[in-house]
Amino acid sequence: MTTEVSDLLDALFPPGVLRRLDWGCGEHPEPGWLTADLKDSPQIHLTGDIRDGLAIADASLDYVVSIHALPMISYPDLVPVLSELRRTLRPGGVLRLCLPDLDKNIAAYQRGDRDHFLVPDSDEDTLPGKLIVQLMWYGWSVTPFTSEWIESLLFRAGFREVTHCEMGVSPSGLEGICDLDNRPDESLFVEAVR
Repeated sequence: MTTEVSDLLDALFPPGVLRRLDWGCGEHPEPGWLTADLKDSPQIHLTGDIRDGLAIADASLDYVVSIHALPMISYPDLVPVLSELRRTLRPGGVLRLCLPDLDKNIAAYQRGDRDHFLVPDSDEDTLPGKLIVQLMWYGWSVTPFTSEWIESLLFRAGFREVTHCEMGVSPSGLEGICDLDNRPDESLFVEAVR
């Protein structure tokens, strides 16, 4: 980690304040987080591809949250990316993921629930089209997830404990860890402990 990033962490998180990262934050991140994204924006602290590594020292964060960013990573890179996020966490630190839930989307498709899908009719008016566009999110997503599979990937990345959660609920007790949660009807929530 560069001195610049270390100074940034110290400025964002004074002593006694939990150090937290919003990985895959998008162009308009919430304040109060260290932010990282592939896109460049004045509000993003760390811009770059996580597959090249994050400029964050080992074991320097209390928790990491990622909302619908992991689906943009292709299969061969999933475990390395999860391992990189794990590397930044202190021992006992937590990774919270919100991911599109393949099982929920298939169930909505099977029961014919057009309202489940966030794809407007002007983009796709058939139920199969809505399912596919939502799963691939207009070409941004390349990997769908199920609860069982993300658990397997997290264990392969070296996490020692995995818990499935609901939106806004965290077994970690870490203040603010659920602040970024969204899209509960189509998402699964999981936490993994380093």
